[in-house]
Amino acid sequence: MESGTNLLSQINSPADLKPLNVEQLRSLAEEIRVYLTECVSKTGGHLAPSLGVVELTLALHKVYDLPKDKLIWDVGHQAYVHKILTGRRDQLPTIRQHGGLSGFLRIDESPYDLYGAGHASTSISAAMGFAKARDFRGGKESVLALIGDGALTGGLALEGMNNAADDGTNITVILNDNEMSIAENVGALATYLSKLRMEPMYQFAESTAKGVIKGLPLGSGLITKAARAAKHTATHFATPAHTGLLFEEMGFHYIGPIDGHNVEALIDVFNHVKKMKGAVLVHVLTVKGKGIPYAEADSRTYHGLSKFSPDDGKMESKTVGVSYTSAFADTLCDLSETDDKIIGITAAMPDGTGLNKFAKLHPERYFDVGIAEQHAVTFAAGLAAENFKPVVAIYSTFLQRAYDQIVHDVALQHLPVRFFLDRGGLVGDDGGTHHGVLDLAYLRCVPNMVIAAPKDTDELRAMTRFALAYSAGPIAVRYPRGGARQLTHEDSPEIILGKAEILQDGDDIALIGLGAGVEIALDAAALLADCGVRATVVNARFCKPLDAETILDVARRCGRVITIEDGVTPGGFGSGVLELLADNGVMVPVARIGLPDEFIEHGPVPLLREIVGLTAPAVAAKAREMVGTRRESGYAAV
Repeated sequence: MESGTNLLSQINSPADLKPLNVEQLRSLAEEIRVYLTECVSKTGGHLAPSLGVVELTLALHKVYDLPKDKLIWDVGHQAYVHKILTGRRDQLPTIRQHGGLSGFLRIDESPYDLYGAGHASTSISAAMGFAKARDFRGGKESVLALIGDGALTGGLALEGMNNAADDGTNITVILNDNEMSIAENVGALATYLSKLRMEPMYQFAESTAKGVIKGLPLGSGLITKAARAAKHTATHFATPAHTGLLFEEMGFHYIGPIDGHNVEALIDVFNHVKKMKGAVLVHVLTVKGKGIPYAEADSRTYHGLSKFSPDDGKMESKTVGVSYTSAFADTLCDLSETDDKIIGITAAMPDGTGLNKFAKLHPERYFDVGIAEQHAVTFAAGLAAENFKPVVAIYSTFLQRAYDQIVHDVALQHLPVRFFLDRGGLVGDDGGTHHGVLDLAYLRCVPNMVIAAPKDTDELRAMTRFALAYSAGPIAVRYPRGGARQLTHEDSPEIILGKAEILQDGDDIALIGLGAGVEIALDAAALLADCGVRATVVNARFCKPLDAETILDVARRCGRVITIEDGVTPGGFGSGVLELLADNGVMVPVARIGLPDEFIEHGPVPLLREIVGLTAPAVAAKAREMVGTRRESGYAAV
C-alpha cells in the first residue's frame, strides 16, 4: 500500500488498515475528517459526533477482526467513519438520501453493521446477547459495546452494565466520553465522569508509567508491546483509588481515562484489553467535532444539521416562517410568565423541543433529565400529583420508550401531565428509527388519554393554552417537524375538548383530516371541485375523544368518508372513526389514508408521502373512485 496523502482512496475494508503504521493512520484520520465534512455539508447529517471518533474507530478496526469480532454501536450518530472504513466510502455522499446509506446502523445495510441503532442506550444489552450467543457456541471472538457518556444516563444502559458485570462473561464496554450527547450532559453520572476527566493524578500517573517504560532494556518487539500495555496498566493502578471506583464496584475492570485522539495509545490499550477476561470498561476521552474548528467550537449546533458550507459552517435555513416547535415554545413561555406552576421537562432535547427558551426564562422550573424518558414521565407524574403543571416535551419516537410509565404512572391515576410530541409523523432523512408515526395508535388505546393534533401553528398555540388549562387527566398534543401553511383564519381559534371544525361543506364525500392531514384534505377538495365533486372537509382536531356528533352527521349526509392522518393506519385515527361509525350503526364506505403497516425508509418528506399515497392527488383519486359515476345533474362525470 502506498503512503502519502491519498490513503483514504486505498481503504476498501478494515483489512486495508492492518499494514498501516501510526503516522499513516494519523494522516488517514485527517483525510477522513475532510472527506466526512465535505460529504455531510451536501446532505446534512450528524457531523460533530463522527468527527469526534475518527481515531477511536481507526484503532478499533485496526486491532479487532471485524465483523468476526463483534462491535455493537450505540445510537449510530457517530458511525459515519465506520461506514467509510467498511466498504461504503464511495456511498457516503448518499447518506440520509432516499435509496442511499442510512444515517444510523442498519443490519441489512452491511455485514459490518451487526446490530441496528438509532435510539440511545441499547448497545450494552445487545452486546450481552452477542456475548452469550458466543459462549453458547463455544466461540472466542471479542464482543464490544461502544456507548457515549450521554447514552450511559439511560436506564437501559445501566441495566445492561449491571447484568454484564454480574454475569462474568467476556465483554468490553467502550465509553466514548465527550461530555455531550446532543446538548450538555446532565446528572450525577455526568458529574462523576467530569471528575475523572479532571483528575490531576491521572496525568502524573501517565507520565510516570512512560518513564518506567523508557527505563526498560531495549529488546524484541514483543517486549516493547508488553511494555506499552504495562504503561496503561501502571497508569490505571497509579491513579487514586476513587478513579473509576463506580465501575470497579459494579464489577468492571476499569481502564482509563485514555486520550481518544491518540491513535497509538488507543491501539496499545485495545491490544491489551483484547487479552483480558471478564467485563472491561475502557474510558476514552474525545472532543466532539474534533478537527473542524466551527464544529469543535459549537458541537451542539453541529451535532445534527442540514446542508452547510464546508468552508465556514454556515447552514441553510430548515424552515420558512414559524415552526411548530417555536409556536409551542413561545406560547409556553408566555403562559409561564403568569403561572408559576408550569414546569418544563425534556429528555436531552432542549433545543429540538424548544424548551431551551423556557430554560432561559425559568431555569429553576426547567429540567433536562438526560436520555431518560421513563424517568421524565414518572417525574412529571409526581409533580402533577402535587398540583403542578408538568409539560413533558419529547420527540414522538422517543416517547415510545416510556410507554409503561404513560399507562401506569400517569393515565391510570388520571394525572394531568401535558405531553407535547414534536416530530409527529414522517420526519424525513433520519428514517425508520425517528419517524413519529406510531403515537396516535399507541396512545389512542390508553384510557383517560386525550390526544390532539393541530392543523397549523396558530392552532398549536391555541392547543397549548388549552392543554395547560386542562386538568382532568393526561393530554398529548402531537405536531410535525418544521412549519406549515397557515389554515387558521380567526385570530385565536377556540379549542373545546373533543370538538372538530368544519372547514368546507359538500354533499358528495367527507374528508376528515387530523393534524397534517387537514391541509391534504383541503387541497384534495380543491382538486375534486374542479371535476364537480363537492367535499365536506373536517378538521378533527382531536384523535381522542372524537367529535361523534360532527363525524356521524357528515358521514350520514355525505354517504362516503375518507380519513387522512400522518400516522400508521392500523389502530390510528382512521380506525377510531371506523369504530365510531360501526358502534353507531352508520354503514357507509370508509377509506383510511395514512401510512402502511411497515417501517418507512429515510428520504424527503414530500417524496415519502408520495410513495405511500399520503398526498392530495392520491386522496382525490380515492374520492373519485368512491363517488363513482355522477348522476346527470350538471356536474362532470368522474
